[in-house]
Amino acid sequence: MARDRRDIYYWRAKEEGYRSRAAFKLLQINQKFSIIKEGDTVVDLGAAPGGWLEVAKKLSGGKVIGVDLQRISPIEGVETIKGDITSEATINKILKLVGEEGADTVICDAAPNLSGSWNYDHGRSVDLAKSALQCAAKILKPGGNFTVKVFQGDLFKNYLDEVSNNFTYTKSFSPVASRSQSAEIYVVAKNFIKAPVRKGQEFDVEITSEGSNGDGVVKIQDFVIFVKGANKGEKVMIKIKDVKPNFAFADVVTRC
Repeated sequence: MARDRRDIYYWRAKEEGYRSRAAFKLLQINQKFSIIKEGDTVVDLGAAPGGWLEVAKKLSGGKVIGVDLQRISPIEGVETIKGDITSEATINKILKLVGEEGADTVICDAAPNLSGSWNYDHGRSVDLAKSALQCAAKILKPGGNFTVKVFQGDLFKNYLDEVSNNFTYTKSFSPVASRSQSAEIYVVAKNFIKAPVRKGQEFDVEITSEGSNGDGVVKIQDFVIFVKGANKGEKVMIKIKDVKPNFAFADVVTRC
């Protein structure tokens, strides 16, 4: 006998006029993490049928854009794009709509069509989440937020680490509105690092100046890095210790 999927959130969605019960997942995520604030520009990847778009518009009141391979039925005040998020043509369409500053928040509740093979479905879910992360990295402004659905499994930890490498705050979270038997989990990430360096990378540099606290300062592609214990004029190999949205910290590995 087929399982009845019409739970309390199904009926609440009907009563409150949302297109899907998934709307309550985003409401609960936002209540806990405040990923969408008033006036934010929000991009929803894999947005059909539009339940998260409705919530995003309600929370932000600002510019909201939905992207999906399928056509999304119109929502007042929401712009939509029919396209593939892995396509540069689609990325360019998104960037044209969000403007030069970029998006404040990128959200993604997309899931692959289920095959019934758990390992296969888990792998496809992670691949989809990776595509969402790659898209987000191209359209988010520095300090922006990202939330994506992933199926739990062996590949999840590596994906979480990949997200963590691009944001200063990362957390996994299961909203109450997720079905108890579901393997879905949401990765919530805040403060996007739009930088040419990542934690653990090493570079040969020449210290060009000193900061107010006496540490050396060097720039990589105009991105400021503070180097502990280094002096102006020194040539050193540095290792990135921590990366913030607008600057990074590094230690000296060797002196030339």
